[in-house]
Amino acid sequence: MVDHEVDTPAGTAVVDADAVDRRGAVIVSSDGVLARVRAGAGELTGALRRVAEHVLSDPEAAARATIVELAERSGTSPATITRFCRAMGFEGYADLRLGIAAETGRARSAGWTVDIGREIQPSDPLSRVLDQIMAADTRAMHDTAALLDLREVERAAVAIAGASRVNIFGASGSALVGEEMQFSLHRIGVAAWAWSDVHEGLASAALLGVGDVALGISHTGQTRETIEMLAEAGSRGATTVALTGFPRSPLAELADIVLVTASQATTFRPDALSARHPQLVVLDLLYIAVAQRTHDRAHAAFRRTAQAVDGHKAEKGATS
Repeated sequence: MVDHEVDTPAGTAVVDADAVDRRGAVIVSSDGVLARVRAGAGELTGALRRVAEHVLSDPEAAARATIVELAERSGTSPATITRFCRAMGFEGYADLRLGIAAETGRARSAGWTVDIGREIQPSDPLSRVLDQIMAADTRAMHDTAALLDLREVERAAVAIAGASRVNIFGASGSALVGEEMQFSLHRIGVAAWAWSDVHEGLASAALLGVGDVALGISHTGQTRETIEMLAEAGSRGATTVALTGFPRSPLAELADIVLVTASQATTFRPDALSARHPQLVVLDLLYIAVAQRTHDRAHAAFRRTAQAVDGHKAEKGATS
């Protein structure tokens, strides 16, 4: 049954059709259309969310459908489809169709569309599972590259390069990603600490000040502990950076700099897990950008740290 009612009541979380986010980015490029829909779907409600879910479930079919056909298939109305297009930053349905068609066409020609979105079955052979994981991760990397604002990466790199102290906050899987970043920064002489315990993190955040940097990692941007630790750091004057898949999440809203990632969930790998590789790619980019801006110091530190552990490597030809 087609829904002709108003999609959402006033005050619900819907991406404003005319909105530009607070960093001035409305993504209307054909690159990252589906990533933008995926990231924004959690903020939509009612009929608008049904449209988003239908588009994501079968992008190629959505690209072929007329506005009336898409409305019928998603149980909404043509007016709702138009509102959805504007919410995604497009002037109309024709522009959205072209964007999705271009993106799915590139993915198909690159071999990324090995049933992306298909559930992995218990009987699937490992070769099929491997293809599925590779396709999902490749697509997530591509979507992340399309969503990522390199100006924000530049701002974060400059802040970290000049910081006297860097705190990294994250919980659960995000804590593992944070520890990887902390280790990388330490190798090039940046004073960085990773905190996953909220009590220890808050105590450390309280000692930060102007000139320091705090990085909060949360795919959903809704992890309470990470939000609290980043907020405490910001209240002390530190520059705050958020790494998240949702640019309008609570974590992103309180950060000075926001780095956005995408993900492609599969069976046994929900968004929070499938986001890990894109997060590592973005942090690796940030780490290299910091190393570029502190080249002499970073090169010397990396050489000394490499020499320090060299004696613990097994000699060539040695047997156990």
